[in-house]
Amino acid sequence: MAGRHRLLLENAGQLVLVCGRGEEYLLREGAARLAVLRDASLVVGLDGCIKAVGQADAIRNQFSGATFEKIIDCSGKCVLPGLVDAHTHPVWAGDRVHEFAMKLAGASYMEIHQAGGGIHFTVEHTRKATEEELFNTFKHRLERMCRAGSTLVECKSGYGLNLETELKMLRVIERAKQSMDIGISSTYCGAHSVPKGKTAAEATDDIINNHLPKLKELNLSGEIHVNNIDVFCEKGVFDLDSTRRILQAGKDIGLQINFHGDELHPMKSAELGAELGARAISHLEEVSDEGITAMARAKCAAVLLPTTAYMLRLKQPQARKMLEEGVIVALGSDFNPNAYCFSMPMVMHLACVNMKMSMSEALAAATINAAYALGKSDTHGSIETGKQGDLVIINSSRWEHLIYQFGGHEALINYVIVKGKVIYQNERCGTMSSY
Repeated sequence: MAGRHRLLLENAGQLVLVCGRGEEYLLREGAARLAVLRDASLVVGLDGCIKAVGQADAIRNQFSGATFEKIIDCSGKCVLPGLVDAHTHPVWAGDRVHEFAMKLAGASYMEIHQAGGGIHFTVEHTRKATEEELFNTFKHRLERMCRAGSTLVECKSGYGLNLETELKMLRVIERAKQSMDIGISSTYCGAHSVPKGKTAAEATDDIINNHLPKLKELNLSGEIHVNNIDVFCEKGVFDLDSTRRILQAGKDIGLQINFHGDELHPMKSAELGAELGARAISHLEEVSDEGITAMARAKCAAVLLPTTAYMLRLKQPQARKMLEEGVIVALGSDFNPNAYCFSMPMVMHLACVNMKMSMSEALAAATINAAYALGKSDTHGSIETGKQGDLVIINSSRWEHLIYQFGGHEALINYVIVKGKVIYQNERCGTMSSY
């Protein structure tokens, strides 16, 4: 196939497709047998999409007369889909390192929250920060996520809790969408906590009557493009009825439902999400058996956050039960001031060790299923012809090293590629890590 193309990756020791037949997601059985090619190559076109994937000899013959903007010899290396982080809170000012000591001394999440810390501490600092300050720190965080292999990241607002600051955060996210290569799915999370001076009922009315109409207007004008709506459905925050009203109002203006549920207390959030047609629900440490069944039936993804359960010393989400019941299991880092982790390889490792997932289940959860949770598995999450050329090359002969080497991604990840363009190259990547 003659012509000019953007990228040729050739002679990969392992090329991990994840999916091979256009699947929207993988359940337990599919994740147990990920599609992997050996001695394989792939081509990304000038439009940033994958044009061909196959055995190295076949690709060489097919593209014998072609020219490429870049060629990377992947001999002895592994090529994987770019990782997808399905849950982050990366736009904020005012870190909470001091609260980590309180947690280590035994204070619970809600005790810190009620003492004026937690979300309210970050809200105070985020309201004071300029848009430029927020953008600069957000950009730095996204760059760190990218160096750890993430090529698509869900990014929430939620540290404003008033219309002015929520819009400031969403503008920052929109600016990054337009100016950076990394993919972003934008989430409005104005119902992250009840603002000081308001009741939950008053906050709910404000969101429905003021925030969401303004978002609809800005979406229509093209100023801000928001993809998802989120609510922290929790005891002492937004109850089931308030959550239902906000999520339905968001759905009515075209937003995907993707919310926090059943984290600290059993709230029947999973049952509500299934009823409303939610695309995904996050946390689910306290999900009921009925909620798991309802999510499986509704094809509502469970975005599990092993770093959060680990750092907050919460009960681990029931990943095995969810997988066995037919739930679509995805993963996210939950990067925020309370759970400071940029690395999806570390998230996958913790999912395997603490939630008893297999490595192939964890990789599926951090690629195709995380993309499904964001409504993007038609374009992201696997290496297939027609999909966006988002790729990670690791300097190892087996892909499992990305999970096995806890904290080792900085030496393993050789290249991160978005739309066939190298956006990160690790010049210091050492010799193969297969011993």
